[in-house]
Amino acid sequence: MQEGPPEARHPREEVRARRGAQVIPKPTSRFLRVKCEDCGNEQIVFDRAASTVLCQVCGATVAKPTGGKAAVRGEILGVLE
Repeated sequence: MQEGPPEARHPREEVRARRGAQVIPKPTSRFLRVKCEDCGNEQIVFDRAASTVLCQVCGATVAKPTGGKAAVRGEILGVLE
């Protein structure tokens, strides 16, 4: 048997209310730490960027919109929580 509260199902979490359990969806979008291919500058980029993201140091394209998730042109170093 498992002790403690039951783990929430990913990516949704159930919340109890007067009328019963409600399902609240979790967002699937994230912020990424990206390293520029040209100069090595690290910056934070939204993974579903709607406009072209340029490097703040050299002006190179770091992420380009594709209609959904952005095409990241650089090394993804990590995901921000």
